[in-house]
Amino acid sequence: MKTVLIVVISLFLIFVIAQFFIHRSSTSIEMYPYALIETVGDIEIRNYEARLFTSVPIVDRSYKEASSGGFSKLGAYIFGANESNEKIAMTSPVSMKLGDDSSMQFMVPKTLKKDELPVPIQSDITFIEEPSKTMAIRSFGGWANDRKIEDNKQQLIKTLKEKEIPFSDKFYLFGYNPPYDFFFRRNEVAVELVK
Repeated sequence: MKTVLIVVISLFLIFVIAQFFIHRSSTSIEMYPYALIETVGDIEIRNYEARLFTSVPIVDRSYKEASSGGFSKLGAYIFGANESNEKIAMTSPVSMKLGDDSSMQFMVPKTLKKDELPVPIQSDITFIEEPSKTMAIRSFGGWANDRKIEDNKQQLIKTLKEKEIPFSDKFYLFGYNPPYDFFFRRNEVAVELVK
């Protein structure tokens, strides 16, 4: 019994240490650049820089199915499933446009220009130049799901209405962690503000 306990504790410690290194490596990748403008209650107002994104439409309505399908296609593209068999560095966060025209987007590393990107094998992968924008952000931890996304979206809307900050109907979910990162998970619901 003592040996089993030692093995279980050892495996748990290895898992925790591995999670620490996974988290550290995921925070060292290129991030969607922004400047924090102000904090209003439980939300942040940020100015995001114009950037290029790879994008794929999402037809599934549940978050789990949509994120899995979108991530699989874009992940395959950046990991080499393209006409050049070229790998592209992962960036963060993974962005999911919410609403009727849902899509998943990966930011293209700043060092790559649109005409330098390998041609996708899948015809539904496109490249989108996102302009600079001001967004309101509400953060939440743990694993994202439909209920948490909707609850945080409604809380974001409530705060913006209370503070009389005009906003658009363009909502997003930002996810910062790889699927195998169990601790320190960070998600954000975002909305573009009206200037």
